[in-house]
Amino acid sequence: MRLIDEYMVTCTFLNKQVLPDGYGGTKTTYTEGATFEAAIYMPQSIETKVAEKQGVKGLYQVVVDKSLRLEYHDVFRRSDGTIFRVTSKDEQATPGSSSLNMRVLSAEEWELPNG
Repeated sequence: MRLIDEYMVTCTFLNKQVLPDGYGGTKTTYTEGATFEAAIYMPQSIETKVAEKQGVKGLYQVVVDKSLRLEYHDVFRRSDGTIFRVTSKDEQATPGSSSLNMRVLSAEEWELPNG
């Protein structure tokens, strides 16, 4: 077992659905989708600390298997109920020659909108 495996937790995709509300508008709901494993941590870099001082909260790094495709603004729930939204378009991934098949993305703590 690799050390990273000890930090993996189960997460669930939340699929966005925009439906008519019956009054000419729309209602946004989220339904549970597939599950996946991720290690989620809050970086302790100088940039993160500066952002926290400026009022930005809940910036995280998400480590997933390289085969999992997380897109910008994908929403998921960690097993403890915390909801995250992916905030990075560019991904950092381990090289093909590495024994670690990992991808790192940025995410923020997020609340589902009341749709």
